Amino acid sequence: MKRNSAGPLQIVDYDPSWPTQFEMLRSRILDALGSVVDSIEHVGSTSVPGLAAKPTIDMDVVVLSAADLPLTIERLAALGYQHLGNLGIEGREAFESPSGRLAHHLYVCIRGSVALTNHLTVRDYLRQNSDAAAKYGLLKRRLAKQYPTDATQYVEGKTDFLLGVLREAGLPADALREIGDANRRKP
Repeated sequence: MKRNSAGPLQIVDYDPSWPTQFEMLRSRILDALGSVVDSIEHVGSTSVPGLAAKPTIDMDVVVLSAADLPLTIERLAALGYQHLGNLGIEGREAFESPSGRLAHHLYVCIRGSVALTNHLTVRDYLRQNSDAAAKYGLLKRRLAKQYPTDATQYVEGKTDFLLGVLREAGLPADALREIGDANRRKP
């Protein structure tokens, strides 16, 4: 998977409108997906109050099993989302968002998958540990300055910190290995 971006990485101060933006996106998606969805989670740095972030909302649509994926993909396509596949991350399907919408990343995750556990654990840990969130924000700013157009290096530079958070939160070694390998994957 190629992660290099065309424009510079931008890390901004926390924007208190991010939860409202998430809710607007969530509402539209929930209406379209109906009972096929278990939950829709605001994840990533924009979901942590006070944390500096790229100004892009990250969302996980949670389904109960892989059997729910075809209908979910079909209904998201009707909203203009383009299915990109799992991009090498098991239990998580990525989607390109429709043009003209608020900046966001959309993933469909299977309940219990390592990908979903990763997102929720990091979010919840940083929400409860403001010192860790502040350190993470500083790291993200430094990496964005150091690698302004190389998203691969930016992601790899965050990996050890995030694995430390996940280790502290009690994730098992096999899950940590899977997450570390995915974040260090070369394009």
